[in-house]
Amino acid sequence: MQIYSVGGYVRDTLLSARGLPVEPGDRDWVVVGETPEAMAARGFLPVGGDFPVFLHPKTHEEYALARTERKTAPGYHGFVFHAAADVTLEDDLRRRDLTINAIAMDDRGRLIDPYGGVADLARGVLRHVSEAFCEDPVRILRAARFAARFPGFSIAPETLALMRRMVEAGEADALVPERVLAEFTKGLSAPQPCRMLDVLCACGLWRRLYPQVRLTGLMRARLHRACRRGLPLPLRLAALASGLPDGRSSKAFLAGLRASAEAQDLAQILGDWTPRLHALSTPEETAELFRGCDALRRRARMEMLLEYREKALESEGRGMADDARLRRALDAWCSVDAGAAARTASTPREIPLRVLEARREALRAAWG
Repeated sequence: MQIYSVGGYVRDTLLSARGLPVEPGDRDWVVVGETPEAMAARGFLPVGGDFPVFLHPKTHEEYALARTERKTAPGYHGFVFHAAADVTLEDDLRRRDLTINAIAMDDRGRLIDPYGGVADLARGVLRHVSEAFCEDPVRILRAARFAARFPGFSIAPETLALMRRMVEAGEADALVPERVLAEFTKGLSAPQPCRMLDVLCACGLWRRLYPQVRLTGLMRARLHRACRRGLPLPLRLAALASGLPDGRSSKAFLAGLRASAEAQDLAQILGDWTPRLHALSTPEETAELFRGCDALRRRARMEMLLEYREKALESEGRGMADDARLRRALDAWCSVDAGAAARTASTPREIPLRVLEARREALRAAWG
């Protein structure tokens, strides 16, 4: 049995040796010259669906049999896989997306690099391995996401041309929201998320899928700021949706991506409230914001919005002085004894007004 490390582990090992930062990840293994029956006989536990993948009996790491694939239908589900003892390592590597991900390493640390991945790593080039790239539209998103993760790398001209042909041929129309969201999520955690958008624009995919979302300079600045400042993923997705004209359309965009309800709600609030959120300067304006955004019941969400505001104004060199004031105001708004305020009402109809006024008074007192 011939076993090789492949994919991201090998790529990141080589990048780390050059002193470049890498992300920790699982180690991928490929087994050459074996059958599913032989793997099971060795004690490996089969877990694969479409193709044979096994768990090591002791380490529980995943081991995949070397395989080839044949396109049988549009989209990324339309494949028939072939895994057998006669499939070579080079056959398996050829079906991978980019040359930097098509490098293998044996148990002695020797590299097997039939498609020039080591050279492309050294040059900082993202290049497709073979024409098999065009059979899976998710690879367009992966290439864009790697451009965001590795800012010093560029897309090879022939790869970008292939991506354009895929979009023009309608192959990318088979993408499903869940897979798009998964790649966007990873890209929004990368050092330069806007590079992902640049690549998607350059190949035509963004306009094909999301013509309604304008990638304005303001939207890019919001997205870059949210990602660079380490804001939670729902806020990053909301910033991505800020290229739409209002909160309702922003929420609809993220709903179409199957983003979380929290991200959708944040997108709607930012779409409707961003100018007022940034311009808060009085207790009255703050009370209106807290009431309109349901800060009492959704305090955690309100705290995220205030953090978004703080980071935005901090990047512009203003707003630092009133960050603590707004936090105090939120504490005051949420800590009012609603029962005590309700008992001051003379009729049941007055109760909501009394409670609201008590919250406003508490906020004004905390404002200072």
